[in-house]
Amino acid sequence: MIKAGIIGGSGYTGGELIRILLNHPGVEIDFVYSTTRAGKPITSAHPDVLGTTELNFTDKVNLHVDVVFLCLGHGNSTSFLKEHLFSTDTKIIDLSNDFRLRADANPDGKAFVYGLPELNRNQIEDAQNIANPGCFATAIQLALLPLAKAQKLNGTVHINAVTGSTGAGVKPMATTHFSWRNNNASWYKPFTHQHLGEINESLQSLQNNTGTLLFLPNRGDFSRGIFATCYTDFSGSLEEAKILYQNFYRDALFTQVAEEPIHLKQVVNTNQCHVHLHKHENVLLITSAIDNLLKGASGQAVQNMNLIFGLEEDLGLNLKAGVY
Repeated sequence: MIKAGIIGGSGYTGGELIRILLNHPGVEIDFVYSTTRAGKPITSAHPDVLGTTELNFTDKVNLHVDVVFLCLGHGNSTSFLKEHLFSTDTKIIDLSNDFRLRADANPDGKAFVYGLPELNRNQIEDAQNIANPGCFATAIQLALLPLAKAQKLNGTVHINAVTGSTGAGVKPMATTHFSWRNNNASWYKPFTHQHLGEINESLQSLQNNTGTLLFLPNRGDFSRGIFATCYTDFSGSLEEAKILYQNFYRDALFTQVAEEPIHLKQVVNTNQCHVHLHKHENVLLITSAIDNLLKGASGQAVQNMNLIFGLEEDLGLNLKAGVY
């Protein structure tokens, strides 16, 4: 039985990890760390697990667990690992953006592998530490990687993606509370979003010279999910594009190429990414949809854990969507 620790367990990604791991047949949660809720029941932050766990939050860290998940705010994982020296046998899976870029991936001798299984499965299986991808980055990369693999990502790529309010974290802000977000829509960080760095590195690992990514993130008036549309010039036929995508994702358990246009409810509450292709004249439209808290965060983190420990990739992750 794998003993797991969760650092920062009171937020959205920590809560999703708790829910998944409580039902994972190969894992036992050893501790859930939270300085703000130490001593309080897990259910004080996540009442939906009432009756399934009697664990309390703690401010003590077991440095010898088999795996630790870091669900801290961006920039905090680096300092936490400097202050808490985990055993050399402990696998570290970080859900922040601290170690995703190659320039940041080897802090203090710890090598972090970028944890997108559809791209780096072999490296993940042999990894000690994982930098879990960002949520927008996951949706956009899964939309574009097959084109980069085929050396066909040559023109400008226009990307429009809308995310639910949970993408901003559990702490209320001016643009996340209900009265502002409900019945509303807005963009933010146009063309400069922090996930562009990891997206470009992944695409350029398959194709040296890729087109410019013009990414416009949007806030949606829903809580979970990312719906992304990407379009770019493509000289081949729609059938040729479908073959590229079907071949690229042939062995991917959690990424499906859909024949019919997709919508967000297909994937919310699952670890799935659904991708759809549409051709208009010389332009290829690629639509992708994920749950930002699962395939975009905690579900993918458990997927990576399964691969590292040689378990079935989908163990504990057979989560089902409801479309109504």
